[in-house]
Amino acid sequence: MKIKKRLMIAFLIITLVPVGLSISIGTMLIKYQEMLMKQSYHVSGDTVQIILNPMRILDGITSHIYEEITKVLNEDPDTLNNQEQLQEWNEKLKRLRSYLVVRKDQEYIYIGDREKFSELMEKLPTFGSYVKNDGGNSYMDGEFPAFLKFRDFYFKNKEQGTVFIITDFNALAPQLRHFVLEFAVAFPLILILTAALLTVWIYRGILKPLNVLKIATHEIREGNLDSPILSDSDNEIGLLCKDFEQMRLKLKEQSRTSLQYEQDMRDLIRNISHDLKTPLTTIKGYSEGLLDGVAGTEERRRKYLQTIYNKAEDMTSLVDELSIYSQFDCNTIPYNFQRINLDNYFTDCVSELQLDLELKQIELNYMNYMDHDLEIVADPEQLKRVINNIIGNSVKYMGKKKGIISIRIRKTGIPQESTRVLVEIEDNGSGIKEQELTNIFERFYRTDTSRNSSKGGSGLGLAIVKKIIEDHGGIVYATGKENVGTCIYFTLEIAEKQKEQRKEVMEDEQNINY
Repeated sequence: MKIKKRLMIAFLIITLVPVGLSISIGTMLIKYQEMLMKQSYHVSGDTVQIILNPMRILDGITSHIYEEITKVLNEDPDTLNNQEQLQEWNEKLKRLRSYLVVRKDQEYIYIGDREKFSELMEKLPTFGSYVKNDGGNSYMDGEFPAFLKFRDFYFKNKEQGTVFIITDFNALAPQLRHFVLEFAVAFPLILILTAALLTVWIYRGILKPLNVLKIATHEIREGNLDSPILSDSDNEIGLLCKDFEQMRLKLKEQSRTSLQYEQDMRDLIRNISHDLKTPLTTIKGYSEGLLDGVAGTEERRRKYLQTIYNKAEDMTSLVDELSIYSQFDCNTIPYNFQRINLDNYFTDCVSELQLDLELKQIELNYMNYMDHDLEIVADPEQLKRVINNIIGNSVKYMGKKKGIISIRIRKTGIPQESTRVLVEIEDNGSGIKEQELTNIFERFYRTDTSRNSSKGGSGLGLAIVKKIIEDHGGIVYATGKENVGTCIYFTLEIAEKQKEQRKEVMEDEQNINY
């Protein structure tokens, strides 16, 4: 959530939540007080009515007893001479914070609460004050404010009588006090709860991501790039954390690449130092032999010169390989892709290599299982470099008196790769350990890590092969077994015009097989 939206919501929460909760809790308190009123006084009404019109509520508190007494007066008014009956009514009224008073002529024959009545005695209305429409209700103030319900009647002997039901006006005070007290406690709690929820919400949405970001930037400043910057927020700070996480990953990758590059450079310098030192030592030794006249015969001098020439060629080849790889690594070599007849191209390559390999007692076989008019799209010069590097690697690690190198061109065997051909170059040399097969295409990787042999090499040959084949849109991989041999596989793209024909052929073959 955006910070702007979060702040707007926070404002609305601060404004509306306390009001809404106050209304809700106030409503619940009112309902609770209504329930207490009903239980205590058997009267229905809401607390708002109690506050606005308490007389109405006080009238309703004793209405059922008043009606009972009125019924008795209509049937047998002399019942009010019965002290037991009067005491029974008064006991009921006491539970309602009220009491009963009966006057006969000017004499009070029953007083339910003498202490409170003593103040009101002189204020009671005289006989004849009762009016039927207002029900004989009145309010009397003083030390004991009270609500008065009364009714005039005649005893059977025609004596005047008045019955009073006096309700303590303070009867409502406990409910009102409780209501005010409960609301006074609830409102601060509402504010505290709202503030706490907002604090947690803002902390989780703003302060927590900021704290995560602060810790992460401190770790980055200290050089620790392994601590992830994790944030589940979707606001501006969360997006900032994600950007910092991407920056951390990029810095980590750059750091790893830089360290790897430095290690590669150290390996390269070490390898070059060794690979240059060996031929230079040879050249120096043979040159000194020529200068000192050790080579006394023409044949011997020619042999020395030939050796010097071969070592210089090795050095030139090594320097060229380094130069070429640096250009590949910087993507500065432009490719010249052409349509090439696959069979003619490989036939020419084999012809060029065959004579040299025969001198080294290595047999070179070539087998093409594809159509002889099939064309591919490739850079002839770079593809030749691929073939030479692979075969050169095979020759270097042959390790047998009678070597055999086979070049085979066949289908890929994968329907999805029907627009490509598979080239296999297999030898019967010393082979590669299975755990090293996935590493041989890495730059500067050499299985001969001790470098105690005379094989030499920069460890870039197969890395160059991988780069060229991938730039051609193909894949390269290897299989093999130690002391048995190695086979390098790579794929090449078929020319555009022949793709559809090739695809149709593959589909027809699949249908026939099906």
